[in-house]
Parts: sequence; C-alpha cells; structure tokens
Amino acid sequence: MKGYETAHIDELEVMPVNNGEFVWRPVRRRFGISGFGSNAYSAEKAGQRVIEEHFERDGHEEMYVVLRGLARFTLGDDELDAGPGTLVFVRPGTRRGAIAAEDNTFVLAVGAKPGIVFEPSLWEDVFAAYSYAEQGKLDEGRELVQQAISRSPEAWQGYYNSACIEARFGDPDKAIAQLKRSLELDNEATKKAAENDSDFDSIRDRPDYPA
Repeated sequence: MKGYETAHIDELEVMPVNNGEFVWRPVRRRFGISGFGSNAYSAEKAGQRVIEEHFERDGHEEMYVVLRGLARFTLGDDELDAGPGTLVFVRPGTRRGAIAAEDNTFVLAVGAKPGIVFEPSLWEDVFAAYSYAEQGKLDEGRELVQQAISRSPEAWQGYYNSACIEARFGDPDKAIAQLKRSLELDNEATKKAAENDSDFDSIRDRPDYPA
C-alpha cells in the first residue's frame, strides 16, 4: 500500500442534502481520515447554498478554503465575498453560512475541537443517509443510519434521524417506533426537534404519533 492518496475535487462523491439545498462532497470519508474533520461543498449555480447556516457551540473550530468560484459568507452580522485562495477561519459561537456568488463554486471545510481526540461526527452518516434516501437509495441510507446507531446506541439523534427518513421515504410504523425510542433517550431534545420538523408531516396525524 502506498503512503498517500490523491483525488481531484471533481472526483469526490456528489451528495445532495435537504432536497438539493446544498451539495456535500465528502473528503474525510473518501480518504478514511481519522485525525481531523474535512469536507467540501459545491454549488453549480450562483445563488445556491454552499455552506449551511450554523454555529458551533462546543469549542469546535472551523476554517473554510474557497477553491473555486466566489462564496458570499455570512459571519455573525458581517458579509464577506471570498474568492479562490481565500481562507476564512470562524471561531466557535459565531454563526456562519455561505451562498455561491458565482457558478461552479467549491469550498473546503476543515475543523476540529482543540485538545480533544477527533471522532467522526454522527452527522456525516446522517447527511449521507438522507442524500441516499433522496436519490432513491433507501437501503443504503438505512444502513448508514443503523451504523450510526450501533456506534452510539444511547444517543437520541440516530433514532430521531432514522424516524425522519422512514417517515419521508420508508415505513411509517418504523418511523413511529424510532421516534418513541428517541423520546425515551432524550424527551426534551426530541420534542423540540420534532415540533416543526416537516419530515413528520406524513405521520403527525396518526393516533400513535408520540411527540
């Protein structure tokens, strides 16, 4: 086995997320990186989201590298246009997101939590599972969610996201069962997440809907 691997950014797997709201291009998963988080995101057309809006609450640090095109970042109350070669470091607690301001925009994201041994996040499997399900690859999506549940069987998020996928694409009865399990593990977090989650619209009127 060679001591290195290479890949061009256009060779990375295309994973549309949230009905194509933005496109995830897995990097860490592609190489099996275990020391730090690394992912890329692309947008074919200007106006598409290239980095989802979010902020890190737990001290996680992130840096974004614009590889191609032009990304319009929202960073707290500021806006920043970042072209190829621009590095954008965002401190924990600062809300961030970006929209492609040019066609064919590509952004690399690298992150980790200082002083903590890196572990791949559950969200990677969840993102991939949703993307597969939305592409009609439900079995692949289910398998990834089950892997996430197996790694963290006491975490409510795996069961919750399994319920979301089943409610939208699969088995409504299984969706109810998985949502109940999520409630057992964390009642308040599950209730809060499910309150306005459109994924459950197909089962919300059922008499056995628990949330």
